[in-house]
Amino acid sequence: MIPAHIYNDKEIFELEKERLFGRSWLFVAHESEVPEAGDYVVRRVLEDSFIISRDEKGEIRALFNMCLHRGMQVCRAEMGNASHFRCPYHGWSYRNDGRIVGLPFHKEAYGGEEGFKKKGQTLLPAPSLGVYNGLIFISLDPDAEPLEDFLGDFKFYMDYYTKQSADGIELRGPQRWRVKANWKIGAENFAGDMYHTPQTHTSVVEIGLFREPKAEKRKDGTTYWAGNGGGTTYKLPEGTLEERLRYVGYPDDMIARMKEQWSQEQLDVVGKDGFMVSAASVFPNMSFVHNWPRVEEDSDEVLPFISIRQWQPISEDETEIVSWFAVDKNASEEFKALSYKAYLMCFGSGGMFEQDDVENWVSLTSTAGGPMARRLLLNSRMGMLENGQNVVEPLTSDEYSGPGSTRIGYSEYNQRELLLRWADHLERPMEKAAQLHVGTDPIQAPAATEADPSRAAVGSTAIPADPILTKEA
Repeated sequence: MIPAHIYNDKEIFELEKERLFGRSWLFVAHESEVPEAGDYVVRRVLEDSFIISRDEKGEIRALFNMCLHRGMQVCRAEMGNASHFRCPYHGWSYRNDGRIVGLPFHKEAYGGEEGFKKKGQTLLPAPSLGVYNGLIFISLDPDAEPLEDFLGDFKFYMDYYTKQSADGIELRGPQRWRVKANWKIGAENFAGDMYHTPQTHTSVVEIGLFREPKAEKRKDGTTYWAGNGGGTTYKLPEGTLEERLRYVGYPDDMIARMKEQWSQEQLDVVGKDGFMVSAASVFPNMSFVHNWPRVEEDSDEVLPFISIRQWQPISEDETEIVSWFAVDKNASEEFKALSYKAYLMCFGSGGMFEQDDVENWVSLTSTAGGPMARRLLLNSRMGMLENGQNVVEPLTSDEYSGPGSTRIGYSEYNQRELLLRWADHLERPMEKAAQLHVGTDPIQAPAATEADPSRAAVGSTAIPADPILTKEA
């Protein structure tokens, strides 16, 4: 039972900012957005701005976008290519790996190195940085568990969206728009809400956008939860692996590349078990979409598309939706163009599914802000009997080849899993963050370990040979 006011409560939102977004792994960019040395994008984690750059050595950096002098943003553009970033306030300049290289009137104003130790100073790196299949995540917690451990078994499902060939995916976008809705609602919806489809999206099926004659067909698919994420699947018609992938619109050349990249268990979920991944969410605020609508009015052919999105909180009752189109880098240009069209039709800022969903989410958030909402516990027990037993038992390993807990039909297991993690974070106080002093004797930041080279912690975003900042408890 869920207190209704959690979807529009200022005190809860303040706790979320500190205890949830202050230590979770959060998606910020994809390597394809910064393909060349000097490329950068600027992304936010709530109020904090970060420059995600590829330095001259080809390393990915996540640098806090705040000048060490008086705190001005050193990069004002949303994306571009630059070897250096120059603060417009007093002219301090930094390389794209974060190291300070220019300090006007260093000797006259500071007495040179004796007064301000410029050597070794750098823009503050994200405390933790990790990459999986080209997806770049940061955490504000320097002691965050390794990214791959955080994702856990959800990596099995993430591969369907992000590893369809050896060269991975490329992103287009992002599109951004704001809605007067709480950020948790979208994350829950994409994590496992198949139940809303027959009601909310009836018109999308009625106009013939999809092959399936009825939205109720969603109940034949599954919901799954694995590691720190979960999602939904569609039930595919009988056939071989190749026939089932063709059914959702993939051409033979792409199917051949998928067969080379996916494990036998990943292939079996589609080919043997007959399920295809659809929407999914990674705790706390990242989601995926995979669908295959009809793109051309006079054709029965469908085109699959993949979208990655983030529910970026603005306040307790407003969310910025950040949405990328993702596609296999090795797909043909014709496929990419038609897939992008399918994405815009369904889940772009003006997409048909998008408009249906947002209408509900805005209304829910508005209602949750009043005093009556504090008296109501919402029923989130779908899939459970009154005594707590399951309505439907999880599929066995003979019935389903993927990891996690998987069930056929409507339920709210995934939404409960998401909110359980949310509640666990809010109940755990944060340790006080260290204070960082600039311009005194720097110390060496810790480096990534050989046991976990993909983890970037503060250390691997720093310059290995140079110290970073003086840290005081």
